[in-house]
Amino acid sequence: MSAETSVVLPRAFGRYALFDFIGKGGMAEIYLARQKTELGPARRCVVKQIRPELAKDSVFSDMLVHEAKLAARLNHANVVQVFDLGREGDRLFIAMEYIEGFDLNDLLRRCSRAKVPLPFELGVHVLCEALKGLDYAHRRADDAGRTLGIVHRDVSPSNLLVSFEGEVKVCDFGIARANDAIADLAGGSAAHELGEAIKGKAGYMSPEHARGEAIDARADVFAAGIMLWELAAGRRMYRTGEGRDSLIEQARRADIPPLERRGLPAEEKLQQIVAKALARDREARYPSAAAMQRDLGDYAISAKMMTSPLRLGEWLKATFGEDILARRRARERASAALELGAPVVFHEVTPPPQVASSRPPPVASVAGPPTAPTSKQVRKRSAISVVLGAVLVVVVLVTAIAVAALR
Repeated sequence: MSAETSVVLPRAFGRYALFDFIGKGGMAEIYLARQKTELGPARRCVVKQIRPELAKDSVFSDMLVHEAKLAARLNHANVVQVFDLGREGDRLFIAMEYIEGFDLNDLLRRCSRAKVPLPFELGVHVLCEALKGLDYAHRRADDAGRTLGIVHRDVSPSNLLVSFEGEVKVCDFGIARANDAIADLAGGSAAHELGEAIKGKAGYMSPEHARGEAIDARADVFAAGIMLWELAAGRRMYRTGEGRDSLIEQARRADIPPLERRGLPAEEKLQQIVAKALARDREARYPSAAAMQRDLGDYAISAKMMTSPLRLGEWLKATFGEDILARRRARERASAALELGAPVVFHEVTPPPQVASSRPPPVASVAGPPTAPTSKQVRKRSAISVVLGAVLVVVVLVTAIAVAALR
């Protein structure tokens, strides 16, 4: 892979107009798009274009389509909605809801760089909301009342999205199962990128998942328990480095480090919740995401953690609002250029191995041809035209009055 790649946009993709490049991973290229509709405004969404070499493989395609169809059945405030699934030419794609904000992994990384800790009560709120979405998915049944048996399999900070409106949504249901098939199908950089991503995700695997055993909803509960441990401890639970076992080996053993006291409210109750969520024996674990969410919610109330989506959104805007505004302006310029038909060139230096499905895209540079006016120029020309038109009307009226007076 080259150190720098360029994506020329906008371009049509079926009924979608791709106008912003988000990123790429081992499985797909990800774009921000507008869905064309016959009536009303176009809907903004995320389009994942599956890599051609994977889309051509019938085993992988069938698995991805099956999982995406299950994900499309999910309709909940705490789950990213899948809008569409199909093929356009030789490209298999998934279209889903776009969330204006950050994934939790990106948010924590920004907090670390800015030396601004995420308030613990907000972290607890994020997990409680995510557990609501997970419980809904785990319980989702078909029209005959049979449980669909949906398990996320990859509950981790990069798959929890937090918006500037204070929304919390779980994304990429079913993608993990499709990822399992890629290692045998993809070659070259795709296999390497996916392999590196899976190594990182091993830090949130339940022991039964890491051992390759059959899993159920309690594997997702275990992953939520790891995230709660990390929010309380302020660091990763499993560590890597010289002299340490691989993440996958640590996950198989599930040797949970003791959670040190840091002066958090009602720490004894918090430690009980963490211990139950991270029980090595799944029979001793919380039986459902709802059971963990109930205890965590009661803990937040007893600890007087007064939070809400409004408070979360306000904190995000106050802490990182300026950064995202630049990205928003870039997207608006891209949208205007799309409407004017001007090409937009997006430059990404050293793309990351994997990007969350609804992560805010990198800042783009708009480079149209010399003859193509910018949106600012169009607005300026329109204003000038209006003024000149008004002046012309006044002149005509004055002339008409003067002529009438002479008569």
